[in-house]
Amino acid sequence: MRVYVDTSVVGGMFDPEFERRIKPFWNAVADGKIHIIASDILEEELKDAPEHVQAFFHRLPKAQIEHIMATADSDALAEQYIAAGVVGKTSFDDCRHIALATFARADVLVSLNFKHIVNMRRIQGYNGVNLLHGYPTIEIRTPAEVINDEI
Repeated sequence: MRVYVDTSVVGGMFDPEFERRIKPFWNAVADGKIHIIASDILEEELKDAPEHVQAFFHRLPKAQIEHIMATADSDALAEQYIAAGVVGKTSFDDCRHIALATFARADVLVSLNFKHIVNMRRIQGYNGVNLLHGYPTIEIRTPAEVINDEI
């Protein structure tokens, strides 16, 4: 399974609120059951994260990580999400994550961002824009949902 991860999922490993529910996800990655897709956006955002969060990400098995880069086309799709009113302009990087997961044909995008990403109304909006512009829909779930459903 190819799973696009956003920054919240990496940092969530150290958040007491999410730690118990997210550890099984990262264990599945370490065990080779989940292949993650990491974007240049994720890696740029991690530069501002605490050292222990950065170290955790860099210790993940390299064989389990596919690296992708933002493109003009993926950024244009992200802009379409904003133009359609799915989220506001301040959520552009969140939109870039959605667009990159769409372009990468990820099986699912996982996030702990409940305000701008893992939110039924927003998911419907992202997928509506994708369909309008000829792209496939994208599954958006929490790490716990992926583990409960797939592992």
